[in-house]
Amino acid sequence: MEKIAVIGGGIIGMTLASYLDTAKFEVTLFDDGTGQATKASAGIISPWLSKRRNKQWYQLAKDGAAFFPKLIQDFSLDSSIYAQSGTLLFRDQEALQDLALLAELRKEEAPEIGDIELLSAEKTASLLPLLKPSPALWVSGGGRLDGKAYLTHLAKHLTTKSINMIKEPVQLGQENDYWYVQGNFGRTHFDRILLAPGPALKPLLEKNGFQVDIRPQKGQLIVFKTPYTNSQKWPVAMLEGEADFIPFNDGTILLGATHENDGGWDLHPTTSAYQQLIQSTKPFLAEPDQLLTWSSQMRVGTRAYTSDFAPFFGPLPNEPRLIAASGLGSSGLTTGPYIGYLLAEYMNTGQWKGDRYQKNIETYITDSF
Repeated sequence: MEKIAVIGGGIIGMTLASYLDTAKFEVTLFDDGTGQATKASAGIISPWLSKRRNKQWYQLAKDGAAFFPKLIQDFSLDSSIYAQSGTLLFRDQEALQDLALLAELRKEEAPEIGDIELLSAEKTASLLPLLKPSPALWVSGGGRLDGKAYLTHLAKHLTTKSINMIKEPVQLGQENDYWYVQGNFGRTHFDRILLAPGPALKPLLEKNGFQVDIRPQKGQLIVFKTPYTNSQKWPVAMLEGEADFIPFNDGTILLGATHENDGGWDLHPTTSAYQQLIQSTKPFLAEPDQLLTWSSQMRVGTRAYTSDFAPFFGPLPNEPRLIAASGLGSSGLTTGPYIGYLLAEYMNTGQWKGDRYQKNIETYITDSF
């Protein structure tokens, strides 16, 4: 039986490990959880109206969103983890008209967008009463995912598959033509190693002679506990700026997240990020000062970005025993599960379907030897 290591217990690593065929592989997952973006995140699954020019990225995000019904069925995700809530987009009237036209165009290849409707201010307020009455674009196929809850759920699933999980920092190395993982447990050789540790991929690989185009970006969001017990019925709202408004079950509402290029690996919550999110959201609220009456806490994580803001995944140049995935940025909740699935299918079947979604992996990882 082939011995497989998965380094990284974020959205890619956990999904990948969950889809690996344990009849073929003996799997060990390593993760220390430090700075993990998924554990700190919650986000909107609604990529269809992005105006990013990268067509490969859009294809990945579109297919990632379309993958969620299978993900829900395969892992029995309930509404506390994922729900197709619908999405409200707030822009000025002209921008809303443009987005509605774009949505209709993209629906031809992505029917999962669902219903598309320009809403009056009154209709918008009836769908999400905490927001100030304002025109919006409604997309019924949008959803929301709680990254932390997703990881907790998959961790339980992995125990049923008898996958060993080791929660400590590790190093990667090569010895006598074998790759190994080393930690406090000692040194263990593996036939193949899947690397999905977010921005930590860079130091992990550079110690082994690879150059990696990855940088860390700090992200912070606010988790509010509110008295609105019917919040699970509300749609998510994509406000102008960085502050998405994401209602979950039992009065939990998330606001965020920031994009802090100078934050690096610092995982301390900051007053400036809190104030930035609060101030950017207040203009959209029916009662702006309500935010300050709710109890709240901050979540902080570190995303991985490439220089062209595109993700990559697949076997390393000249080293097929190492398979890497990183660079998801702020779209990780949409693209991460699908990337994990594609990598698991590659391991399970030998069929590679990743080229259509990305540039050559050598764009981001090169062997310096």
